[in-house]
Order: sequence, then structure tokens, then C-alpha cells
Amino acid sequence: MANDTKTHLHSETAGPDFHSADRHADYETPLRPTGLGRGRILIIEDDHEMADEVVAELTGRSYDVTHIDSGLKGLEAARSGRYDLLIVDLLLPECDGLTIIRTLRRDGFRVPIIVVSALAAVGDRVRGLKSGGDDYLTKPFALSELSARVEAVLRRPMETRATVLRVGPLELDLIERTARRDSRTIKLSKSEFKLLEYFMRRPDRVVTRQMLLEDVWDYTTMPQTNLVDVHIGQLRRKIDSPDSGPMLLSIRGVGFILRAPT
Repeated sequence: MANDTKTHLHSETAGPDFHSADRHADYETPLRPTGLGRGRILIIEDDHEMADEVVAELTGRSYDVTHIDSGLKGLEAARSGRYDLLIVDLLLPECDGLTIIRTLRRDGFRVPIIVVSALAAVGDRVRGLKSGGDDYLTKPFALSELSARVEAVLRRPMETRATVLRVGPLELDLIERTARRDSRTIKLSKSEFKLLEYFMRRPDRVVTRQMLLEDVWDYTTMPQTNLVDVHIGQLRRKIDSPDSGPMLLSIRGVGFILRAPT
């Protein structure tokens, strides 16, 4: 937290404050979640010692956790659509937390956001919530309280947990496990259904092959494989037809995008 008072978090038993004397320039943990998959959480926080404690706590509770210490890089990662929850500090280098939250909300991202900050005044909390934060936790805080708030926020209903996804004429029913385009039923394999769901949660946004290998097929390394292209080709043949506009488009040298036909 650039210029933020270093009063951080504490455990319920010992209650120590954590002080980050070593400031690592341009530090960023890899954009690869760890943990057992209870939910994907992005922490945007420039205090590395505090962030390490939060990562350990949430990973221990089976969340997949990614930590980034830069406001701009954090915003870029948040816009990937990979995460179920964001934990955002307010005073960050390059791009402050309020700007991150306002930008995401302006662009239509409804991912839940928990604000954490040493700024404890009523006005600060109000600004954090009015900007689009779903919760506001002041430092120092107990790790168990943060975990409880994470669970509570993730339990709240939200648009991304809808049981039916729609992009233009394409409809995907997550309960019935069915797909339709206009009045035509589309039969999908299990992997095709998962792939289409991934795209339909990210309409009009470019999805890279690396994102698909990591998030759909759970690869932790990038193998030399045409797996993505084969499945994209199969899915495209099923959802598109000669008498209807194409929806699953290739972006040369970048990836793919699902877009309602014009």
C-alpha cells in the first residue's frame, strides 16, 4: 500500500502486526492459482508480508489464490474474468484500488470485491462501497474474519451464478446441461459443454489458448498440443451454421472470442 500506514492484520491468538520492511520492486507472484479449487481469488496488495499471510490462510481453506502487487497488473488480471472474488487494497502503486473497482464496474464486471485498507474513517468505507465494493475490511483484521467474509460474499447470489447463460441467440442451461441456438438443440460432449460455458461467461472478450488450457483442461504447464484448436473446431461446427452468422471467432495470433452475430 503506497503511503499506507503499516497496521495490517492479526491472528486471533497472537495478534501481531506485520511490517514489510523489504519492498520488492516490480514483484509479482506468477499468474497461476494454487490450492484445491474451492474458488479462485485474486489479491491485489503491495504489502508482500501481509499478502503472504492472507494467501496462506485462504489456500489452507482450499481456495485457489493469486497475488499481484501492482494496481495496473492487478486490474489487467481482474479483467481476465478468471476469478470468483477480488481482495483489493486501496493504496496501490500505479493504479489505486478505487480506480480498479470503478473501472471494473463501469465495464460491466460483477465479480465480488472485498476492500481491505488501513483507511478506517466512515467516509473511506462509504467511498469503497459506493465505488462498487461488496465489503470493506479495515486493518488490522483477524485472518479468520477475512475468511468468514470471503465465504459470506461468495454465498451471495450473483449474475455469474445464473443457471441459464445467454449470448445473442445462444442459450446454455447449466442445470439441464442443454444448449440451444434459436430453436435448434445442440448436442455437446462434456468437454464441449465446459468449453462453451467458459466462453459464454466471457462474451465479447478475447480468450487465449493458455487461458483455455489452464482453466478448462487444468494444465499447469503449456504442452505442445492442438487440443484447443480441435475442440474449438468441433464446437464451432455445432453452434454455427451456414444460414446463421458465426459466433465463435478466431483472433489471429491472439486467441478466440464469442460474440453475438450482428
